[in-house]
Amino acid sequence: MQPVLTDFFDKAWQVMLELSPSLLLGLLIAGLLHVFLPRGFIHRRLSGSRFRSVAEATLLGVPLPLCSCGVVPTALGLRNDGASRGAATGFLISTPQTGVDSIFVSATFLGWPFALFKVVAAMLTGLLGGQLVNLSERNSADHSAAKPPVFEVSGRSGGLSEVLRYAVFELLAMIDIWILIGVAASALIAVLIPAGSLADVSWLQGIWGMLLVLAIAMPLYVCTTGSVPIAASLIAAGMPLGSALVFLMAGPATNLATIGAVFRGLGKRVVIIYLLTVAGMSIIFGLLFDWVLGSPGAASVGMGAHAHQWYKFASAILVCATLFALLGRRIFRRLIKSKIHKGEIDMQKTLKVEGMTCEHCVATVKKALESDPAVSSASPDLASGLVSIEGENLNLDALAGLVEQAGYKAKPAG
Repeated sequence: MQPVLTDFFDKAWQVMLELSPSLLLGLLIAGLLHVFLPRGFIHRRLSGSRFRSVAEATLLGVPLPLCSCGVVPTALGLRNDGASRGAATGFLISTPQTGVDSIFVSATFLGWPFALFKVVAAMLTGLLGGQLVNLSERNSADHSAAKPPVFEVSGRSGGLSEVLRYAVFELLAMIDIWILIGVAASALIAVLIPAGSLADVSWLQGIWGMLLVLAIAMPLYVCTTGSVPIAASLIAAGMPLGSALVFLMAGPATNLATIGAVFRGLGKRVVIIYLLTVAGMSIIFGLLFDWVLGSPGAASVGMGAHAHQWYKFASAILVCATLFALLGRRIFRRLIKSKIHKGEIDMQKTLKVEGMTCEHCVATVKKALESDPAVSSASPDLASGLVSIEGENLNLDALAGLVEQAGYKAKPAG
């Protein structure tokens, strides 16, 4: 048993060494985009039901590191601010499949051909899904006028401190648990499934293997960045590259929570188009990748190569320390939840919010509430869904309206 545990932790550390530099670089770039992109730029470009709005929504979504649950309120917020359903759908499909952090991590583990192919596949899938929604609404009279955004998605001042705050406390905190799960799952697969052992399993090859991966991936929550090491371990064990691409496209773009949120926010017709587009295009691109680039050497699975390099060691230490700090922050918030249940927090200044599923959701709700001048601070608790609000002359019904405009359901908790 002890040799197995030793091997497991060794594999996990190797994954962290490969993952950390790319993750940190991606988080830094994402923070820079968030801070220095002009104010209101995203919202201004996505109104209208033409192909151009879908294309711009998709292109803007590709570099943004939002997970499938975090992208839903963002997409619904864009819709509320005047974006067409097609633009919101294109953004919803393409964004969770990519992100600058995921692109660098994918290139590290699977090689640049695989990473760039996945970006193109995500972009084309988003374009197709968004345009199909626009075509389905050609005869519809539902074209909402743009409204002033409740809070700005980007373009905040604050310099380097705001870049680091956003990268750590919004982006990394949004996916920290899933990165740890991905690292652990990757190490476990590497220990339990010998390299190449899946190559001779006939029913895992070709389209049938892709359909099986699709059926497993679509209902599950899979973090884009955290799932890359899992895919790398499966490829090393013999999974075809095309099936791995299906996993990395369909998994992050869909899950049961996302499907329900899209149904409530954009309607049944959009949900059907959204699911069929993601499923169909992931299979098509999986087959295309196997045909064009699916040779055994097409993906370079990085699992410990050059692990001695100092920057990898330093990056891994920094990422591990930050992840443990974020876990400590979660424990502290659990204590807040305990105080709420014991009646130590004023329920007359508390909202009950439905739909918060990650740290990005927490940050979105916090920003929406703190946009009200009467609110001095808002402290959402992810576990309980309760938001403790500080301020004078608070109107909880009006504050609940701000939260709902940001894409969530809310009501006074008192």
